[in-house]
Amino acid sequence: MEVASYNQEWPKIFQAEKKLLLKHLGNLDIHHIGSTSIPGLSAKPVIDIVVLIPSLEDAQKYLLSLAELGYEYKPAQSSQERYFFVKGNPAQFHLSLAQPEKFSYWKRQVFFLDYLREHPDALRQYEELKKDLIKKFPDAGPQYTEGKSEFIQYILLLAEKEQK
Repeated sequence: MEVASYNQEWPKIFQAEKKLLLKHLGNLDIHHIGSTSIPGLSAKPVIDIVVLIPSLEDAQKYLLSLAELGYEYKPAQSSQERYFFVKGNPAQFHLSLAQPEKFSYWKRQVFFLDYLREHPDALRQYEELKKDLIKKFPDAGPQYTEGKSEFIQYILLLAEKEQK
């Protein structure tokens, strides 16, 4: 896996997948999240998507439709805040089913991404961190993700302070 320069096709790829998801899942709130959603930011070329559902207790009713679209459920990467799926080998899409009112997964995504969009210095620091981490952990596995955690928590604290 690599951290690639920003690709102007990423939003188009998301829109095409969103259209497909809406057709199969119904009229749900679907968002492009993650690094590929921020213009100009280098990223792993995997489109991150969140599908907001009324209740996580209803997530089971979406599993078959997602499987039919090629999404593989990943229980080990899921949590009480979201159901996590991967599509493609190598991965082209990461999808999370989340319930915004009950848990903070969605709130953290919005705060983090909005902060990066509004603070170019933080955006560049995050980009450099990701490039350094992918050199150390080219499989982009758990160590890569964990390596970003401290920076993400710091940005979330800054974003929360700005919200007050």
